[in-house]
Amino acid sequence: MIIKTINGNTPKIGEDCFIAENAVIVGEVSMGNQCSVWYSAVLRGDVHYIKMGNKVNIQDGAVIHATYKKSPTTIGNNVSIGHNAIVHGCTIHDNVLVGMGSIVMDDCIVESNSIIAAGAVVTKGTHVPSGTIFAGMPAKKIKDISPELSSGEIDRIAESYVMYSGWFKE
Repeated sequence: MIIKTINGNTPKIGEDCFIAENAVIVGEVSMGNQCSVWYSAVLRGDVHYIKMGNKVNIQDGAVIHATYKKSPTTIGNNVSIGHNAIVHGCTIHDNVLVGMGSIVMDDCIVESNSIIAAGAVVTKGTHVPSGTIFAGMPAKKIKDISPELSSGEIDRIAESYVMYSGWFKE
């Protein structure tokens, strides 16, 4: 793993986290407890801060970045960032699933209990209301989330990644 201080900012990693051997975390990055950063994921807090809550998983190949002195990236608790997703200069609230290969761009706000579908492109400044699923390019609301989908997907994936990361800590 590469964990590097940039411009005097050293990443802060919470307790009981898993960081893959080839993950990159640089600059002003802070993460809570029980987080995981998987293979080939990059968290670049060089141009603005990245702040993550507890139980966040950044899956393989995902990129988390920000916009220079303008748009930081904030990720809440119990959030899954899917394989090869890009999360850039935006705010992701609690209990969110950002699907594989999706892109969430600058100044977007993704409210709690929402899903960004795999491959979606959430364009600059989009507001994703709580309890919705956004899909497509550009991403638009396709439906509301049922409580079953929320617990069945959002919670299940976040909990699974806490379990998976335990396998790698042994």
